[in-house]
Amino acid sequence: MTLLKVQDLTIARVGSDAAIVGAVSFGLEPGETLGIAGESGCGKSTLLLALMGVAKPGLSVIGGQVEVMGQDLGSIAPETMRRLRGHSVAMVPQSAAMALTPTMRVGAQLAEAMAVHDAVPPADIAARTTALFARVRLPDPDRIGARYPHELSGGQMQRVAIAMALACRPKLLLLDEPTTGLDVTTQAGILDLLGDLRRENGMAMVCVSHDIGVLARLTARVAVMYAGRIVEDRPAAVLLTQPAHPYARALMASVPRIESPGLPPSIPGSPPPPGTSGPGCAFAPRCARAHAACERLPALSPLPDGGRIACHAPDHGPLVLAAIPEASVAQKVSAPLVVVRDLVVQYRRVSLLARLSRRNLPDPVVAGVSLTLAKGEILGLVGESGSGKSTILRAIAGLWPPSAGSITLDGANLPARVTARDRTALRRVQVVFQNPDASLNPRHTIREILAQPLRLYFNASPTEVEARARSLIKDVRLDPAHLDRRPAQLSGGERQRVALARAFAADPEVILCDEVTSALDVSVQASVLALIHDLCRSRGTSCLFVAHDLAVVAALCDRVAVLHQGRIVEQGPARSVCSTPEHAYTRSLIQAVHRGSDVRGESIDER
Repeated sequence: MTLLKVQDLTIARVGSDAAIVGAVSFGLEPGETLGIAGESGCGKSTLLLALMGVAKPGLSVIGGQVEVMGQDLGSIAPETMRRLRGHSVAMVPQSAAMALTPTMRVGAQLAEAMAVHDAVPPADIAARTTALFARVRLPDPDRIGARYPHELSGGQMQRVAIAMALACRPKLLLLDEPTTGLDVTTQAGILDLLGDLRRENGMAMVCVSHDIGVLARLTARVAVMYAGRIVEDRPAAVLLTQPAHPYARALMASVPRIESPGLPPSIPGSPPPPGTSGPGCAFAPRCARAHAACERLPALSPLPDGGRIACHAPDHGPLVLAAIPEASVAQKVSAPLVVVRDLVVQYRRVSLLARLSRRNLPDPVVAGVSLTLAKGEILGLVGESGSGKSTILRAIAGLWPPSAGSITLDGANLPARVTARDRTALRRVQVVFQNPDASLNPRHTIREILAQPLRLYFNASPTEVEARARSLIKDVRLDPAHLDRRPAQLSGGERQRVALARAFAADPEVILCDEVTSALDVSVQASVLALIHDLCRSRGTSCLFVAHDLAVVAALCDRVAVLHQGRIVEQGPARSVCSTPEHAYTRSLIQAVHRGSDVRGESIDER
């Protein structure tokens, strides 16, 4: 029996025939894997939710069907659907923070998932919880279950969400950006784990990811979506090295590679808003090969290698990579603007008695870190999840007071707490957080979100607010029509771009970016990297850029500092550190990058 069968699935807004997902068809047998790639807003997550029998608010299935183990999800009873989820189908959502209950300890949440689906005998739940935490490489698996979600890093929350999905040993696992926020070594471990589970349990997987390296290692086939439709579906090794559809080729060329200096090119223009594409090829307005035939919608036709393509003018030639030359991103740095000296940060409160006795003192999250950031410089911070990268940003932003050390801005001490900083100091240092869902007010429209810093820092008039908001939204490659939407009506990548626009609305001198490209597809990532680069160069804005993707850091940053267990183990020019690392830990990170980015090598699915 076919495990998953999707036939002509069409999803549209309620009361409309304009397809958000249009006539998508594919199937999976037990143990098979499919990757789905495409720009933000192309319908990937909407499709994945439909495989769980879920439609986003305001959307409905208007055609086709989804069958799981022979059962049509559109016609089964709610109780049958409840049993199907968890036991047969499980999902790792894009935002782990939204999937976890903030008032429950993570161990209790994992135990609840197993109890609800009767997957594990009650007496074995505690041991199974610890084993799952250990298997997804969470630190201190015996005790981490006692923490709340806010006490975990973004990468640790993502691993908890993966553990919850695996708790009931599902037959079909749906992964929506499963490695977002994970460092390269942890990502490699998670991908190995998923590969082991597929082989051991015959589990099938559908993986949506903007990370082409993840799809290359995890899946045997990759389908590229554009404007809600599959435009190319090929074996992974073929698609990622010899794509034929012009959109797929442009998408693969946007992937940053650590061995290629400079910023990767982004795709000109932007995709049509969901459900607004015309009768012809939706990519034609952005395609250099477009011609008269593209006014007709191309059919998804078979290829000799077993794949499919929807294009009137495919290009079967080898993929030629290009990038902005390294010389164009070189930067002569000036005197330090931000100076961090001997920074120490601890999260656990330490009693006076413990301090005096020096017993049972917790290890600091950040231990004696010193770094400088010059005017107009982009400094990358890399390291494994939990190494202290985000903590350093929070300390500079005044969101967590340091236990020791000093932070100065332009020679003046920055107050340790954000509440003690005046309006000018607040404007000068802006933060873009890893998770835009937690930083954007869900009740406000995007126009109001962008208007707040303009009114607060510049006392802008309504006319000035409107003009500046439209300019900012275009800078981050969103349509001005998005100004009337709320965050919940945007994709994850679109929300991150709104967060970037809000930070730059304050015209800051220093911008602190915490994994800002981790949820973006590669083309939007390329444009956002170019945006950050151009704004920093043209305005002299300094940027402290936290990322787990060393290829992104190598493309964007002037210098890089490598963190390990709260300490800087190596720092220097980005290209030098990434090409000839000196510290053993840095070398291990570089090796993990090369292992994950070798799209021509053997995928996990082929082992």
